[in-house]
This record gives sequence, structure tokens and C-alpha cells, in this order.
Amino acid sequence: MDFFKQHFKAETLLEGQVFAIDKPLGWTSFQVVNKIRWHLKNETGLKKLKVGHAGTLDPLATGLLLLCTGKKTKTINELQQGKKTYEGTFSLGATTPSYDLETEIESRYPTDHIKEDLVHQAAQEFIGEITQYPPLFSALKKEGKRLYELAREGKTTDLKARTVHISKFEIKKIALPEIYFLVECSKGTYIRSLAHDFGVKLESGAYLSSLKRTESGSYSLKDAFTMESVVQVDSDKNIKSVKLTS
Repeated sequence: MDFFKQHFKAETLLEGQVFAIDKPLGWTSFQVVNKIRWHLKNETGLKKLKVGHAGTLDPLATGLLLLCTGKKTKTINELQQGKKTYEGTFSLGATTPSYDLETEIESRYPTDHIKEDLVHQAAQEFIGEITQYPPLFSALKKEGKRLYELAREGKTTDLKARTVHISKFEIKKIALPEIYFLVECSKGTYIRSLAHDFGVKLESGAYLSSLKRTESGSYSLKDAFTMESVVQVDSDKNIKSVKLTS
């Protein structure tokens, strides 16, 4: 509780704080920000408090989410520039419209031809500067609407390719159809798109079945606070205030 005794005070929150949260599975980044903002305002008595996050995590991703308060919200863009490190799992032999488990499997593909050396060789081909298309189910906006909103309405969208940089792509374990990986990449990299493209490279299909962000710039998941350490979370993801000792 020493962190909260020192930093979760009205004057220091307004002056600005940056701290790391371990985002739980199933939460949107906005939900985390919204709930913690409510908690901090409730505990300090502040009527207004700016709270933002640096680098969105999908609901089905977990791990490091940087939160900024007060004047430090002006540094969000700078914080987002740092390289990111992720650990996760690709599932081979199938694809989904969202490139992850948010949507149901739409197509299945053979995997009998996939050997370990082919997996490692394919991973090496993604290291460096690559071009990828964002998933149709993403928070990017087009004509004022989120792409995932358009996708859920069944509307097709012309997506623009973007250039990103993969500095490390390690295959940690192969237990087909699962591939366990570690990726170090630049801002704006979609790991879901990497999963999809990886499946294509293997002449099969793939989707992202789990993802955890472990590093963002100089911040590490090892230094992150759980949601439960800030607020009480029940099984329905409702949040109740925790009284902080003064």
C-alpha cells in the first residue's frame, strides 16, 4: 500500500503520475481507465481528474497497460513511441474474422506439412521492417466509426497497409497446433495481423489465441499493479472502492 499512500493524493494526481496496471482478461483498456478514474476521484474527493492510457490492449489481451493522470496525460504520445514486448500463442490450422478468439472460426486449413524447421524459418522472415494490414475488427476509425463497429454491421472496409518493425520474433515452444512466441516490436504493430500473416506464410491459417504485453518502453509488467490492488473486483467485473489508509 506504500505506493498508494505516496502517490494517490489529490495534489500528486493532478500534477501527474504514470503507473503500470496488469490489465485483466476481458476488460477493455477504456474500462480500466474509467474504473480507476472513478476510484481515484472517489478516494481523493476530486471532481475532475484526467486519466488516460498509453497503448491500447484488446479485451482478450492481458498485461502491461500504462496509465497517466493529470499533467502527465500530455506525455501519452511520447510513451506510446516505445517498443513493445509481447508473449502469446498462435493457433494454427484455422482463421477467424477478428484474427483472434473474439469471433468464431470461419475456415480451417491443413497443418500436416508444418514442421518445426518451417515454423522457425517463417518467424525469421518477419524480423525487420514489414507491411501489415490492420484487422477488420480494430479500434481504428473510418468516417467517424470504429472499424469493429463497421465489421459487426457486415460492412466491408478498404484498409490501408502500414509499415511496422519487428526487432525480435522468437518461437518459445511448438506444440501443434499451438505456437508459443515472444515478439518485440514497434508502436502500431498488430499481433493479431502478425498471427494471420504467419499462418499464410506457413501455407495454412492461424489466429491469436492468447496475448500478454510484458514491456512498453522502459516499463515492465513485473512492476505493474493488479486491478485488485487498486480496487476490489468481483467475478462480474464490477468494481468497488477500496479504502486506502492515510
